[in-house]
Amino acid sequence: MSPHSVIRKVVAPDRTPAFFIADSPGLDFLNSIATPVDRPVDWLDSGEGLAAWLAEANLVPQEALNAATERAALGELDKVAGKARALREWFRGFVRKHMGRPLPPGAIRELTPLNRLLERDETFSRITVDRNGDGGRLELRVKRRWRSPESLLLPIGEALAKFVCEENFADVRACEGHSCTLMFVDHTRRRGRRWCSMAICGNRAKQAAHRNRLKNGR
Repeated sequence: MSPHSVIRKVVAPDRTPAFFIADSPGLDFLNSIATPVDRPVDWLDSGEGLAAWLAEANLVPQEALNAATERAALGELDKVAGKARALREWFRGFVRKHMGRPLPPGAIRELTPLNRLLERDETFSRITVDRNGDGGRLELRVKRRWRSPESLLLPIGEALAKFVCEENFADVRACEGHSCTLMFVDHTRRRGRRWCSMAICGNRAKQAAHRNRLKNGR
């Protein structure tokens, strides 16, 4: 499993930890609804949930999230969260239709909703100083204008577009765990990854196999 395939905790004390195990931000977005134990959890169930998930996914700077929250009218962020959920389920259908084989160029005809979202983006380049190095150095960075709370959907659209264009759909997998709905891109050398996480579904499968061996007297 890639070093990026880890489970990170959402910055909300009353929430079950969200999953970031897909090795792709685009698929991590699809995994923002899952069944960690015995009931579904939707991390985008509200505007507050959407903001928390975007922060944990590192898709939106905290200052932009703060500004969007302060600027939003009553109920506006909840409406944006509703649009995010609709985008998620539309894209889930697209992925499930094409996963397991290379994505054909003709699939672009199905991506009109995503292209329409991308057309609304306002990005620009700016010369800044990189403070991470000794003394700092000049570098060119891409910035985004966050003109409205609905702008929070733009980095999601960008993550989905990168997934479509950069990943091999033949390597997209659904976890084999019982009742697990998580998806991931298999970047292992032998393309043999079966579980969302060995610590979760992989361990459950081992325990189930052990119980079956004991039951059958092996």
